[in-house]
This record gives sequence, C-alpha cells and structure tokens, in this order.
Amino acid sequence: MTDLDPIDRKILAVLQADSRVTMQELADQVGLSISPCHRRVKLLEERGVITGYIATVDQKSLGLHVSVFISIKLARQKEEDLDRFAKAISRWEEVLECYLMTGNRDYLLRVVAADLASYETFLKTKLTRLDGIASIESSFALSQVKYSIALPVR
Repeated sequence: MTDLDPIDRKILAVLQADSRVTMQELADQVGLSISPCHRRVKLLEERGVITGYIATVDQKSLGLHVSVFISIKLARQKEEDLDRFAKAISRWEEVLECYLMTGNRDYLLRVVAADLASYETFLKTKLTRLDGIASIESSFALSQVKYSIALPVR
C-alpha cells in the first residue's frame, strides 16, 4: 500500500518494534496527541495494513533447536497438485513458512524441530506421505545470523 504518509510509517515502525507500547507513548513518539494517533491506528487496522499483534517467542526456549529449509519439487505443477500440497502443509505446525517458488524447486519451507530425530519423524510421517512429491532437499541451518518480522517502512 503506497498511500501511507510519514506519520503512518512512523506508527508502523514503532508498533513493529513494540506492539505493547501505550497509545500515549505511541502518540508521543510520532508527534500526535492520543485521539488522532488512535484514529490512525484504527484506520490502519481497518485497511488491513496492520493485520494483528503478536508476541515473538524464542524457538530454542521451546526446545526447538533445529531449523530446516526444505526445497520441494512436485511431480506435476497442475493447479490441483499445488493446491493439495499447500492445503496439506498448512495444517502442520512444524512448518513456519512456505513459499511457492520460481526456478528449480516448486516450494521452499522453513520447518522447526526439537532435534534430528524429531525432524526425521516429521519427514517420514508427514512430508514423504504426500502424493505428488518428486524430490525433497533439506538444508539445516547452522546458526541464525539475522531474524526479523519487522518490514521496512521508511
């Protein structure tokens, strides 16, 4: 959405950094009084620019020490095959992200697991049981260099 003015962008930057900020703190940081600031936030929500508020959780604190990026090649790329795959993986909580790709692979997934044995169980009991997969290539992350869910708003 390109019709965001500089104040809207400041609001988004502040809320992405800390969505628990009070309306007074937000208003102070963006140079508005509380009422117009609140009106702008509500408008951003109504327009679908702000889609929700979440708490981010450290995956290792939940015992999820393994991050795996999986490239999937389907046997066929017909719409019904793509839809069936997308519907199936959407139900699996281990899959944090899934992208339909261009290039050599059809999908790229980011999956988390407690350990290699847990990932193997995911692979054997879920992913390899899907019909229509031609190949699966797993790449294990050694360390996380950068992670952000904040979008650039400036």
